[in-house]
Amino acid sequence: MNIDLLRQLCETPGVPGHEERVRDLILSETKGLFDSVETDAMGSLHCVRKGKGKDPQKIMLLCHMDEIGFLVSHISDKGFLYLQTVGGFDPRNLFSRRVLVCTEGGDLKAVMNPGGRPVHIASPTDRKKVPDPHEFFVDTGLGAKAKEHVKVGDMVVMDEPFLEMGDKVVSKALDNRIACWLGIEAIRGLGKSKTKAEIHVVFTTQEEVGLRGARTASYRVKPDIGIGIDTTLACDTPGVPEQDRTTEQGKGFGLHIRDGSFIADKGLVAEIEEIAVKKKIPYQRTMLRSGGQDGAAAQQAAAGARAVGIVVGTRYIHTVTEMIETSDLKAAKDILVAYLKAN
Repeated sequence: MNIDLLRQLCETPGVPGHEERVRDLILSETKGLFDSVETDAMGSLHCVRKGKGKDPQKIMLLCHMDEIGFLVSHISDKGFLYLQTVGGFDPRNLFSRRVLVCTEGGDLKAVMNPGGRPVHIASPTDRKKVPDPHEFFVDTGLGAKAKEHVKVGDMVVMDEPFLEMGDKVVSKALDNRIACWLGIEAIRGLGKSKTKAEIHVVFTTQEEVGLRGARTASYRVKPDIGIGIDTTLACDTPGVPEQDRTTEQGKGFGLHIRDGSFIADKGLVAEIEEIAVKKKIPYQRTMLRSGGQDGAAAQQAAAGARAVGIVVGTRYIHTVTEMIETSDLKAAKDILVAYLKAN
């Protein structure tokens, strides 16, 4: 399993609207894998493998490149940076974080903390308060000179190392560099064999702020089948009721049935399930009460498409400690390869 590629994908910064570094990495990794590669006006990367015959069906794999993060919205006279979020954060996870401020002149190491008194001089009320994300600020250590390097609109991402822990992998941005990895490795798994279907692997932009790149990309492709590739919750951890776990790690890929944005095509679910059983690929059916993913954009584009999600259960999602089980990632790759070969 190509863990080094996953490491590179996760450690490359790319918040919504600033995915170009991730796109460049994917371009370097996909040379020779596709018949055509183009970047659209939204920044999504369209990679196409031609199918057999005159009018093959179009299968679209949607793999969003962006991670949750921040954009600099204000720089104080003393050089403190204030931020706007791009993506959903639980502010309880933002205290005392190391971050990377990505500027035109290079990346700056920095720290993020909330405004207010430190613990030694904080009142009991102060200690109980959870600040809103806009109350946090970033300190580059440059003081007033920060204004010489940082501009409003520069992106800020978490700065934490990628870790291998037994059979687990831990990193920021597994949501959704997992999908970028799967989009690349699934096509590598096909080798040189031609499929009947025309395969569109689209690495999309701005999913975390509303499936934006996937919507425009899907209108361009007009797929017959859309497969949204993503992470999902794995709440198989203390404090979460069994019925809310969504997935359990180590039980295979997630066959995503429903969330707040779409309901999967029943026939497509059955087809993938049949292949998984035949090939002995472990899987689990998954549903979310809310949230959304790029498969919804493919389903609703133009005249519509059949759609489903292939997902990987992830603990501690939308934090710097996102965790997956490598066997679940392998199962997701195996089902994608098997499905594409069958079509």
